[in-house]
Amino acid sequence: MACRRLGREGVTFIELMVTMVILSILAMGILPLSQVTQKRIKELELRRNLRIIRKALDEYKKLADEGKIETEPFSSGYPKTLEVLVEGVDLKGPVQFKKKFLRRIPKDPMTEDGEWGLRSYFDDPDSETWGGQDVYDVYSKSDKQALDGSYYRDW
Repeated sequence: MACRRLGREGVTFIELMVTMVILSILAMGILPLSQVTQKRIKELELRRNLRIIRKALDEYKKLADEGKIETEPFSSGYPKTLEVLVEGVDLKGPVQFKKKFLRRIPKDPMTEDGEWGLRSYFDDPDSETWGGQDVYDVYSKSDKQALDGSYYRDW
């Protein structure tokens, strides 16, 4: 014959407290993990956006070196601004057409305004001020550290 509690249905206060403690421990473990995952996603987006812009800059430079893009004498061959990559340039050749390198300028996911730091070909490699002659490279303006210990501005 099975033993049954007559008139006592529900859970006791101790059972409720044990359940709450277990849920609290699980929540304390999941919250930091989700924060790390969010940071990792932003880092992947930063790397992807840097790669996209740098590839467009390299393609522009290659076409300028080949003489397909008109450049000023003694210039580096890089675009004057990032917007040139979106607006496009007229290519020289038998059939002239406008070459666009980007559909839009990707945003910097590590800064609130999404703006990139710019470096000119004539700037120092670690310069944080842009000379304004051309756009040789882009970098994140964030001063925060990545998960691997490096700084985003150094990527």
